Amino acid sequence: MTVSKRGRHLARAMANRQLQRGNLDAEECPSRGVLEHVTSRWGVLVLVALLDGTHRFSELRRKVAGVSEKMLAQTLHQLEEDGFVLREVYPVIPPRVDYSLTPLGQEVAGQVEGLTDWIEENLPRVLEARARQKAR
Repeated sequence: MTVSKRGRHLARAMANRQLQRGNLDAEECPSRGVLEHVTSRWGVLVLVALLDGTHRFSELRRKVAGVSEKMLAQTLHQLEEDGFVLREVYPVIPPRVDYSLTPLGQEVAGQVEGLTDWIEENLPRVLEARARQKAR
């Protein structure tokens, strides 16, 4: 089956709610949007930060150094829409909002954490490779 035929098949399956598995090769497949949210710079860092447990917005902002309020809010919203993050609002003054991972979020964050661990462990080798490329 060609990619375009698979894409049309996926579009029909999604319309009929029969989708059993995504196909990242298909342009129309919503799995690409999920991939973008999970693997974005801030998506990765937020997911890994939430593996430690529930956090308030300000705690996440401190934990994910360098993220702006706007980008953190946007990232949390995307991850919430994808079913990875639970946003709990408490009716108190001042308002309190907690963010935590859903079971689905824990699964994907565990996968992402494997990648971040690999990057941290292999950073010296990556930097050496960069230096060799620049020396060419």
